[in-house]
Amino acid sequence: MGRKSVAVLDIRSYEVSLYIGERGVNHTIQFIASKTEAYDGYSGGEFFNVKNLAAAVAKLMEAVSNICPAPIRTLYVGVPGEFIKLVTREQTLGFTKRRKVTEEDVSLLFEKGKEEIAAEGATKGYRFVRATSMIYVTSDNRRVVDPIGQVASSLRGCLSYFYCTEYFIRTIEGLFPEKKLSFRYLPTPLAMANALIPSETRDEYALFLDVGMLSSTVMLLLGGGVMEQATFPVGRMSVIYQIFNTLKVKFSAAEPLLGRVNLNARADAPTGPSFEFLWEGKTYFIDEAKLVNCVKEGLDEICMPVSGFLEANSDLVQESRPLFISGEGLVGIRGALEHISSKRLFRVCDMIAPNQPYYNKPAMSSRIALVGMAYDDNLKEGLFHRLFKGYRR
Repeated sequence: MGRKSVAVLDIRSYEVSLYIGERGVNHTIQFIASKTEAYDGYSGGEFFNVKNLAAAVAKLMEAVSNICPAPIRTLYVGVPGEFIKLVTREQTLGFTKRRKVTEEDVSLLFEKGKEEIAAEGATKGYRFVRATSMIYVTSDNRRVVDPIGQVASSLRGCLSYFYCTEYFIRTIEGLFPEKKLSFRYLPTPLAMANALIPSETRDEYALFLDVGMLSSTVMLLLGGGVMEQATFPVGRMSVIYQIFNTLKVKFSAAEPLLGRVNLNARADAPTGPSFEFLWEGKTYFIDEAKLVNCVKEGLDEICMPVSGFLEANSDLVQESRPLFISGEGLVGIRGALEHISSKRLFRVCDMIAPNQPYYNKPAMSSRIALVGMAYDDNLKEGLFHRLFKGYRR
């Protein structure tokens, strides 16, 4: 690996990917090596089959090492929302007199918050992995994004602390017993939200939904941090299972049938009551109306917990603010976004993806976002790690 390259393990709820990449011209991400493998996934804060995950990761390491033989010394690991605990805190630091705020002051602000959280014992079974700021407020009530250099007699920060389950960390590090690796853990939903949604949009409250295969995470964003976050065991598989269970097709045939659905089609369109669908040597006669209803019911399963999250935070986020959506969950389901927006959540929903050629697809969002965050962290640690103590990222 080159000195500027980073190795990132992206763990989604249905596949795991290993990427070696770096930032190129125009701030774009360049991949030097990459490999993706399917595995059994996770639910309820645990992996279904750790041996299956280990086998997939071993294949990734072998494939990437054939392209990039230099050893990986630091592995950045994306932590899915299901393994993250978010703790928000309003922290204040007072000065003896009015003076310029320094980088050391900001680090101390984060450190004090972390110490108080640890003293409360609310994160037992979790390990601190990251802290970010939502907003800073100076002593004269000025709201600033970056307080360094501002003159004030005190500094108040609305801070987001991210903790990862010890189970997740033990599991991941147990996959590499013979390798001398240093591990860094990155909250995947945060990386996606900050990479995909412009900072000026996040300066006020913003909503982000990462729809995966088995798991989805919704977030209320503010500035560079997260005010509220919730993860639910719903996703693309909710739709697939409805098709499988209702239409009695092979499970492997359920997802290809999603490509035949158009939720925007007129109900009275002359398409006929059914169509033939050939899969693995067997012909199915599919009732199109039933297929459409299956997809809608699956999408409704995703929308129900998200709707509850939006309602719980309705005092902070106006209905006019859109819900930004990414991830692989809704890819290829024609009309899904319109159905969710107008029939279930009653809010404008925008599908977002990386603004980069060849990778401008929602399914690539986590990969681009994690490599970008890992690259920036690696750069900061090399230049400023001693000064910042790893907090201001």
